[in-house]
Amino acid sequence: MSTRRKLWWIALLYFAEGMPMGIVVDTLPVYLRAHGVSLAAIGVFSSLTVPWTLKPLWAPLVDRFGDRRHWIAAALSLMALATFAMPFADPAAPGALLVAAVLLLTFAGATQDIAIDAYTIGLLAPGEEGVGNGVRVSAYRAALVASGGGLLLLAGRAGWPLAFELAGLIFAALAMLALRAPHVPVVRQPVAAWTRAFVAWLARPGAGAVLVFIVLYKLADVSMGPMVKPFWLDSGLSVDDIALVSTTAGVALTVVGALVGGAFTSRYGIFRGLWVLGLLQAASNLAYAGAAAAGGGRPAIYAASMLESFTGGLGTAPFLAFLMHVCDREQAATQYALLSALFGLTRSVSAPFTGFGAAHFGYTGYFALTGALALPAYALLPWIRSWIHDRTPHRAIADSTP
Repeated sequence: MSTRRKLWWIALLYFAEGMPMGIVVDTLPVYLRAHGVSLAAIGVFSSLTVPWTLKPLWAPLVDRFGDRRHWIAAALSLMALATFAMPFADPAAPGALLVAAVLLLTFAGATQDIAIDAYTIGLLAPGEEGVGNGVRVSAYRAALVASGGGLLLLAGRAGWPLAFELAGLIFAALAMLALRAPHVPVVRQPVAAWTRAFVAWLARPGAGAVLVFIVLYKLADVSMGPMVKPFWLDSGLSVDDIALVSTTAGVALTVVGALVGGAFTSRYGIFRGLWVLGLLQAASNLAYAGAAAAGGGRPAIYAASMLESFTGGLGTAPFLAFLMHVCDREQAATQYALLSALFGLTRSVSAPFTGFGAAHFGYTGYFALTGALALPAYALLPWIRSWIHDRTPHRAIADSTP
C-alpha cells in the first residue's frame, strides 16, 4: 500500500478520533459557562473524561476479538446517539441525563481510540511514524474545527440543539466510512503467549521511567487547558471570538506545527524531537500568564492563543510517534491504550483541580504555575533513551510504495 493512501486513511480516522475530545474539552466548557455554570463545577465536569484513563481495562478485547474497523464503526454509532441526546438536558443545572450522555460519548470515544491507534500502528511501517503523526495531529486538530469552532459558531447563530444534532450526523457518516478502510491483518497470539509477552514488555529496563515520563510530558498543557476558554470569556471576549480565533484559526497553526514537528522528528529522530519541541511547547503557558498579567487584552490573548496552537502541534507530533514506536504490533491495542491512558490519567486527575487553582491563584498565577509543570519530565529523558531506536524514514517510506 502506498504511503499516500495510508496517510489519507490516517487523516480520516484521526479526524474521527478528535471529534469527541473536541466536544468534551473545547465545546462543553463554553456551553456550561455560557449557561452560568461555575468554574469549579466546570472543572469537576471535565473529570468525565475518565474513560480515556480506564480504557486499558477493555483494550485486550480489541486485541483479542473482532476487526478493528468494526470496533471503530460501532463506537462512532454510539457517539452519534450520545450527541443527539445532549440537547434534551438542562445545561444550566447539569443533571443525570447530561452526565450519562457525556459518559457514553467518552466511553465510546475511548473505545474508538483503542481501535484506531492499534489499526494505525499496524498500518505504518517502521520509520514512517514521524510523517504519519504529523498528518495524525493535523487531522485530529482539524476535528476541533468541526467539534469546537464550527459547533460554537453554529450554536451562536442557530442554537445549541442544532449544533449537537449536526455533530451526531458527522459521527454517523464517519461510522459508515470506517467500514471501508483497508484491512490490516492482526496476528492473534494464544492467551498464555500474549500474557508472557505483555509482562516482558512491562519488565523491560527503563519501563518505569517511560511510564512516568508519559504521565508528566503533557502535564503543563492539560492543567492549563480547561481554564483557557473560561479565561477568554471572563476577559470580555465572546463565544464567536473563541470559535474564530482560539479554536478555528488556531487549528491552522496547530496543523502547521504538527507538520513541522513531524518533519523535524522524521529528520532528527524521536528523542531529539521530544526534548527540543517539548520545551517550545511549554512556552505557551507562560504566554497565557503574560496575557493575564497584562489585563487580558485582546491582542495579548490572541498572541498567546496563536503560540499555544503552533507549539502544541510541534510538541505533540514526536510524543505520539514515541508512543507508537515503543509498542509491539501484536499487542498494539493494549499497549498503546495503556500508554495513552497514562496521558489521559494526567488530564482526569488534574481536571477537578483546575477550576479551584484558577480561582485561588488567579489566572496569572495559575498559568505560570502550569508552565513550571512541564519541567519534571525532562529529568527522565536519559532513562527513556534506550527505548528509542530512531531510523531515517526515507527508506521505509520508499519501501512501502508500490
